[in-house]
Amino acid sequence: MKKRLLLFPDPLLSGLILLLLTGGLVVLYSAGGWVLVERQMVRIALGLCGFLLVTQIRPERFEQFTPYLFTLTVLMLVAVLLVGVTVKGAQRWLDVGISIQPSELGKITLPMMVAWLFRHSPMPPRWSTLLAAFAVIALVAGLIYQQPDLGTALLIALSGLFVVYLAGLSWRLMAGISGFVMLSLPVLWTFLHDYQKNRVLTFLNPEADPLNRGWNIIQSKIAIGSGGFTGKGWTEGSQTQLDFLPEHSTDFILSVLSEEFGFLGVLVLFLLYFCIIMRCLFIAYHAKNTYNRLLCGALSLIFFVYVVINAGMISGLLPVVGVPLPLVSYGGTSILTLLLSFGIITAVHKHKKLIQQ
Repeated sequence: MKKRLLLFPDPLLSGLILLLLTGGLVVLYSAGGWVLVERQMVRIALGLCGFLLVTQIRPERFEQFTPYLFTLTVLMLVAVLLVGVTVKGAQRWLDVGISIQPSELGKITLPMMVAWLFRHSPMPPRWSTLLAAFAVIALVAGLIYQQPDLGTALLIALSGLFVVYLAGLSWRLMAGISGFVMLSLPVLWTFLHDYQKNRVLTFLNPEADPLNRGWNIIQSKIAIGSGGFTGKGWTEGSQTQLDFLPEHSTDFILSVLSEEFGFLGVLVLFLLYFCIIMRCLFIAYHAKNTYNRLLCGALSLIFFVYVVINAGMISGLLPVVGVPLPLVSYGGTSILTLLLSFGIITAVHKHKKLIQQ
């Protein structure tokens, strides 16, 4: 029985993830053709290998190696600023034979490090521990912001803040921090790059420049609205097939799904996401120590945020920030990072069952 638990990950979570990945390939075929599907399948295979490998690691090892993994992430982020590869005006990649994006690694190692700081702390944590956590979050987010990549910096900072929240941060302190951020928005606006300001302005009024900056969101709304309740049918979406919809295999792939499968297809997709998130939160709730609970909880919540941001972005409810639809959009690093995160969550659940036996 023990060998079976070590070899096979949580069947419910694994099945939901595989179902979502398969559905993503179906939509990707319509959005980009068989070539993209083949490439995505290779990336998924590598991600699943990483997922299965991570599930074999005892959670105590994650805690033990957290400081080293976090240090490696920081060093790689510094290396990006010094010798990184620049693509489309952003210096976000390292060329080590293959191109890697260290900020994606930070999506895992930052919440790991914050959870590590709180592992022996009373709940709610002391001020000294909170300050250390905020310093760690600011360090990683600041390095990523310099690339420049404001969207990823905010998301990674949020993954660390989720750990702080789950550690028992008081509502009074949370309200104070939120108020400070709101009051700081006029000052923060002055530090934004021009393209970042344009994204916010386009979000507020996309019709002001419909053939340029507002094109993406306008075409996305047309695709979503034209899908109706049941959609136009697989590979029958005019906005996608006639190339009116930009980035339809990456950031706007949910618009493709909406046009071709309609409201019903989107509802099924969100039901899958809901089941995955609830399963992860269930595992987090039943984890055997503080470190595992905080880490699994934060990874679950940040996955939820990715879904919400992408859905809000393609429907015009949030600014376009370049967040892919988790496990569905075309891309390698994102899928690998997410599957490694799920591997950590599954490992916590599996090895907890082993200990109980």
